[in-house]
Amino acid sequence: MISQAADAPGIEPDTHSLRTLILFVGMVALLMLLLFRFIQLQVFYYEKFALRSDSNRIIERPLEPIRGMIFDRDGVPLATSNAIWTLSIVREEVPDLEALLARMSDALDLTQEDIDRFNRKLRQHRRPYEPIALKFGLTLKQRAVVAVDRFHLPGVRIESRKLRDYPFGRMFAHAIGSVRRISSEDYASIDRENYRGAEYIGRLGLESRYESTLRGELGEQTLEVRASGRVTRPLEVMAPLNGRDIHTELSAVVQRAAVRALGTQHGAIVAIDPRDGAIRALVSAPSYDPNLFVTGLSAEQYASLTANPKGPLFNRAVAGLYAPGSTVKPIIGLAGVAHQQTDWERTIYDPGYFRLPGSSRRYRDWTWRPGGIGGHGEVDLHRAIYRSANVYFFDMASRMPPSQLTDFLYAFGFGRVTSIDVPGAVTGLVPTPDWKLANRNDDWRPGDSLNMSIGQGALQVTPLQLATATAIIARRGEFVRPYLFRGAKDNGLINAVEAPMLKLPSKEDYERMVAAMRAVIHRGSMGAGQNGTAWAYIGMDIPYSMAGKSGTSQVVRQEQGEYVASEDLPPEYRNHAWFVAFAPTEAPSIAVAVLVEHGGSGSRSAAPVARAVIDAWMETQV
Repeated sequence: MISQAADAPGIEPDTHSLRTLILFVGMVALLMLLLFRFIQLQVFYYEKFALRSDSNRIIERPLEPIRGMIFDRDGVPLATSNAIWTLSIVREEVPDLEALLARMSDALDLTQEDIDRFNRKLRQHRRPYEPIALKFGLTLKQRAVVAVDRFHLPGVRIESRKLRDYPFGRMFAHAIGSVRRISSEDYASIDRENYRGAEYIGRLGLESRYESTLRGELGEQTLEVRASGRVTRPLEVMAPLNGRDIHTELSAVVQRAAVRALGTQHGAIVAIDPRDGAIRALVSAPSYDPNLFVTGLSAEQYASLTANPKGPLFNRAVAGLYAPGSTVKPIIGLAGVAHQQTDWERTIYDPGYFRLPGSSRRYRDWTWRPGGIGGHGEVDLHRAIYRSANVYFFDMASRMPPSQLTDFLYAFGFGRVTSIDVPGAVTGLVPTPDWKLANRNDDWRPGDSLNMSIGQGALQVTPLQLATATAIIARRGEFVRPYLFRGAKDNGLINAVEAPMLKLPSKEDYERMVAAMRAVIHRGSMGAGQNGTAWAYIGMDIPYSMAGKSGTSQVVRQEQGEYVASEDLPPEYRNHAWFVAFAPTEAPSIAVAVLVEHGGSGSRSAAPVARAVIDAWMETQV
C-alpha cells in the first residue's frame, strides 16, 4: 500500500506534459495554417481580390460619342447633333424607384410612354450604375424644380446630351433615314459592348447604311464611389472618338424644288447626274418627320404611321414597283434597231389599234376611242417616240423574240440593283418566259411581248431604276451606277462591280433617239397638231434643250371596246403618271424620273414636276 501511494504522483506529470505538447503542436499548426492562408491571400491571390475590392468602390461608365453629321454637296447640314438637357436615373442609387417616379411625374409632366420606355431600357442589357434616360428636352423650369429638390431625389442626374436633329424634317427623310431608339430586337443583332450606354442606332437610309462611320467609338469614365453608390471622385477618362461626318451628293436646292413641285401629290422623284451617277434628289411622298423618332413616339403615334394606308414610311423612290408605261419606249426602240427589227426610215400605218395575225383582239393606242377614232397615220420611229404611238411598238415587238426585249431592259438596269449605296433598293421585275412558267404556270404569249413593249403587263420598275436608265440614254449608252455618299466614289466603289455596257452599231442611233426625245418637249419644225406629248405643258417657254418621255401606267384594266377617261375614274383607279427627262441634251448634267401616283396623264401631271427639278439644277450651274 505504501509503495502504491509512493508511485501515484509520478504518473500525473507525464500526462500533463503530453497534453501540453498536443496543445502546443495544435496551436503551431493553426498558426501555420493562418500564416499560409495569409500568404496565399496576400501573395498568390492578391490581384484577384484587389480587383474584386476595387469593383466595390470603382465603376466604369460608358461615354457615348457624338454622331457624325451629314451634309449635302454644298455643305448644307442635313443631319446634325444638338445638345438638349436630359434627366437620367442611376437605378442602383435609388432605394424606392416607384416612389421616385411618382414624385417626379407631376413636376416633369412625365407621360406613361416616358415611364414605359424607361422600364424597357432597365430590362435591356446595361452595366451597374449606368444612367438610364427618363425625360428628354427638359425646360429651364423643369431643371430648376429638380435642382431645388435634389436632396430628396437620390440617383437623379441632369445631363446635357447630343441628340440627332434633322433641320429639313420630312424633306430628306427617305434619303437620309433616321436614328431610332435601340430596341430589344436590335440587341439580338448588334455588338452589345460597342453600344453600352447608347440610346440610338441608325435606321433606314444613309443613317443605317453608314452606321459604323457615323457612330464613332465608345469612351469610358472610371469613377470612385462609396458603398452607398455615391460618386466620390473621377479617376480616369478615356474620351470617346466621335463619328465621322459624311458628305452626300444630294442637293438641298434641287430636293426642295422637287418636294415643292410634287406638292400634296403622292409619288417619287429621283434626279441623277449622268456624268458619274451622283444622286442629286431622292423624294418619296408622303413622307414623315424623322425628328419624331429621336425624342420618342408614343404607341399611338407609331401606329398612326405604320398603319397609315398612304404609307409615309415606305420609300417609293427605291422600293416602289410600278409598270413604267411609255417611258421604256426609247429603250424598246433602241432594241429594235440594234436587232434590226426596225430602222429609222421604216414606217407603218397606225389606225389606233393593232391585231396579231389570226386574233380578233385589239391592242389599243392611247388615242383610241370607241367608233374607230384615233391613231397617228403614217409613223416612223422618230414620230413614234415623240407622239408615243403604241401601234408602232406593238408591230415591232410582234416580230421580236422575248429575249431581245428582256436582255435590253436588263442591260439598262431593270430587274436588278445597280446602285452602289442606296439602302432599300429592290430588283423590280423583268418577266421572261421561264419566269412566267415558274410563277404563273403558263407559257409566254405574243401578247406578253406587246404589253412589255409599251411598259405594261408584268414589267415592274422603281423610280430609281427608271432614272438610271434615263441617265444611260443621256450618256449615249454608257452604263452608270447611282450613289449617294461622296465617299463611295472617292473610295473607288463606283467601278467596284463591272456593269454591262450596251453598244449599238453606231452612236448615231443614240443621237437620233435623243433627238426624238427632244421632240417630245420642243416644237421644232413640226406642224400644227404634230407637237410632242409634253410641248404644251412644259416646252413653250423652256430656255434650254431638254429630252424627255411621258408615260402612263394603268391601274385598272379596261375591257375590249370599253373606254373611260382616267380623269373620270375614282382617284384610286386613275393611271399613274410618269415623266423622264435629261438636260442639256448636248451635254447632260441631270437626268430625272418623276412618278405621280394616280396622276393620269404623264405629260400633264409629271412633266411640270420634272421641269421644276431641272430648272432648279440648271440655276445652280450658272
